[in-house]
Amino acid sequence: MDSRFIGEPMVPVFHTPPPISKKPHCPNGFIWGDEAFHVQDILEEWKDYQRRGRMTGNMRPANQAKAAKRGSWGVGRFYFRVRVQNGRCFEFYYDRSPKDSDDRYGAWFLTRELFYE
Repeated sequence: MDSRFIGEPMVPVFHTPPPISKKPHCPNGFIWGDEAFHVQDILEEWKDYQRRGRMTGNMRPANQAKAAKRGSWGVGRFYFRVRVQNGRCFEFYYDRSPKDSDDRYGAWFLTRELFYE
C-alpha cells in the first residue's frame, strides 16, 4: 500500500451526530478544501488513548493504565480508514484534545490518501 501525506483539517459530515461528541463514530462524509466526499465503506477503525506532550507524566501509573484502555478527558484519537464514493481511500482521525477553554470539542484531520494495489 502506498500513500500520500495530507495532514490538513477537515470537516466531518454526520447524518446523525454522535451521542457523545468526544466518542464519535465514523462520519458519513467529509469536506476537505472545497470538495465533499461521501463515505462508502469503512475499511478500518481504531482508537489510540496515548497521552502526548505535557500530558505524558501527569498521572499515577495505576490511573495511567486505566486511561490507556478507555481514555481520559481530552486525550486520545479515533482513527478511520474509508473508501469514498469515487473509489479513493483516505485515513483521518478525530483528536479529542481541546484547543483552548473556548474550543473544547477537539478537531478532525485528514491524514493521508491511500493507494491499494
